Amino acid sequence: MSNIVPFVPKAEHDATKNLTDFIALCRERLEIFGKDLVWDADVWDVSDNVERRGRKGRTALVWTNHDTSKQQAGQIMEQPFLDFAKAYMRYQHGMRPTNSVALRLSALRALERALSNTGGMAKVERTDAAVLNAAALLLQDKFEETTAYRIGTQLNMIATFLVSNKLTKAGFTWKSPIPRPGERNRIGRKFDEDRAKRMPEQAALDALAAAFCIATEPVDVLVASVGALLCSAPDRINELFRLPVDCEVSTKQENGDESYGLRWWPSKGAEPMVKGIVGTMAEVAKMAVGKIRKHTEEARAMARWYTTNPEKLFLPEDLKRLRRQEYVGADQLSLLLGMQNSSKACRWANELRLPAVKVRPAGGIGAPANSYRFEDIERAIVAMLPKGFPTIDQETGLTYGDALFVVPKNFFHATRGTHRCMFEAVTTDVINNQFGAGHQHGKSSLFSRLDLKDEDGNYPNVTTHQFRHWLNTLAQKGGLSQMDIAKWSGRKDVQQNAAYDHVTADEMIALARSIGDGAIFGPLAEFVARAPVSRDEYLKMKFPTAHTTELGFCIHDWIMLPCQRHLDCVNCTEHVCLKGDPRKTARIRQSLADAEEQLARASEGVNEEFYGADRWLVHHRLTVERLRNLVDILDDPQVPQGAVIQLAIKNEFSQIGSAVDDRQQLGDAEAEIIKRIRETSKIAGNGAATAALPGGTS
Repeated sequence: MSNIVPFVPKAEHDATKNLTDFIALCRERLEIFGKDLVWDADVWDVSDNVERRGRKGRTALVWTNHDTSKQQAGQIMEQPFLDFAKAYMRYQHGMRPTNSVALRLSALRALERALSNTGGMAKVERTDAAVLNAAALLLQDKFEETTAYRIGTQLNMIATFLVSNKLTKAGFTWKSPIPRPGERNRIGRKFDEDRAKRMPEQAALDALAAAFCIATEPVDVLVASVGALLCSAPDRINELFRLPVDCEVSTKQENGDESYGLRWWPSKGAEPMVKGIVGTMAEVAKMAVGKIRKHTEEARAMARWYTTNPEKLFLPEDLKRLRRQEYVGADQLSLLLGMQNSSKACRWANELRLPAVKVRPAGGIGAPANSYRFEDIERAIVAMLPKGFPTIDQETGLTYGDALFVVPKNFFHATRGTHRCMFEAVTTDVINNQFGAGHQHGKSSLFSRLDLKDEDGNYPNVTTHQFRHWLNTLAQKGGLSQMDIAKWSGRKDVQQNAAYDHVTADEMIALARSIGDGAIFGPLAEFVARAPVSRDEYLKMKFPTAHTTELGFCIHDWIMLPCQRHLDCVNCTEHVCLKGDPRKTARIRQSLADAEEQLARASEGVNEEFYGADRWLVHHRLTVERLRNLVDILDDPQVPQGAVIQLAIKNEFSQIGSAVDDRQQLGDAEAEIIKRIRETSKIAGNGAATAALPGGTS
């Protein structure tokens, strides 16, 4: 990183003078983003300072405003705010570098727009809590929840920076009001749209499986194999590109089975690990790695050669004779560049401004043809070595010569020749285009080349990140613990699992219905064992529908009856919890702490003889008792992850229960059946009992 000069505001200066000093420091003394940075330019190319793993092409800071940020030639932010924005981006990248410069810039754009909307010039000194609230609203209106929240954290940093460095007229404290996306409602159009956008379509999965089996061309084989690996574990595509060529790890288990995994370096802070591949996909993953290794070995050989000969041109075996020649003919150059004819080779040389000379063919037979000095060709091709060579990943130290995902240059290009003398890394954009992202721009894909269509006759389109959402959702449906899902996905924080959980309400019901024996606790478990119908039939009747709550999910059938508890889910027999959700478990523990505090206050009220305190004491005592029972079950190591937990309430009244009581008074055969069901449904323990039939006294 370039020199870093910390800014120290002066207490005797007002905000405007400190701001002037800050901008001057960043403009004149800092070298972040390069010594030759053109301060007044509307676009800063920061590609050399901001690494975007798995992508190529330039990274630029475009100083457009909040309204025109997505336009190629939009309106620039107003002065004097623009100079502050440039200074802040340069200074912060020295103090707190990030690859997410777009989020930081978006926060500045929103602040500039908020200052302009409140009247007057866009002067950063005018920033206060009201202006920042207006900026937060702009972010919520423009971006999706997750993106708005992330930009909001950058807005927090700007506010803290301004106040701590005395760049505002008055000090203040402010926290972004943009909430962290919590648990989403699993019903409704918004959930369906979000799920459809983030999950791969079944047609794409089917087409990918077919492509993996039938592909023969090197490009198709490699792309289909990438898809197979993405289907084997919930990977980020840039993590896949960090795999070394010797990434496979196989070990024998005590029972004689073989476990298979890949050496893995997560890209967002989790520890390196061997990522296990589930048994059903292990053979597929092995085949995929083998295919990729085969079609990338040529590029690795080039990279290893350039590592020891960084100033010389690599030549394949059949063209090594060119090193002894002073001039290389266009036809020979076309062979070296993998081009179809000499005219394309000449065009390539002209684009690089290589001087051409007319040389008569050997033996003097034929007209003179364009030729180029070998040393000029060598210099031009060696200049194509990737940035940072020989290292492809600075964090892990992986080199191009040891990387699994390197290919000959132009390997994926449909019309350019595939070079036999230069290589390049595989990138995210290339793979997404091969999966169909380029269809709208007329680009071919794996599916179009193999003519694999969906039922409507269209070629599928899938992104690399959709596989990660899909596998996480499958893990959630399968009842895998949140800790295991986070570890499998390479996350440090289990709370991040929620963003990848797209299990629908219907699938949650199916999960509850499919719980195996011994994984149901409470009155439901007791009744299932004695029910006069099959277990599956009963669970289908018991869980006709469901919706999520803060602590679990509600199985009340709203078609039959409105809610009789209204937000008192803890004290409801139609509320069910699933063990293994860390966020909801934390809420349950917090609810217990709150209830215990309320119980203590109610007890004090009874001692002081406050009117009605005795009723509150009874209510809070019951709530605390139920929450303690629930926490005990959640903490019990004998209760498996994913277990369905339902608590009972002794002597609970309901209208349906009263109707059942009335029906028993008839004394006929059906009344006797109801009586026997209730007698076998009594539960011992915790002082609570209920029948599986709603209500009544057991």
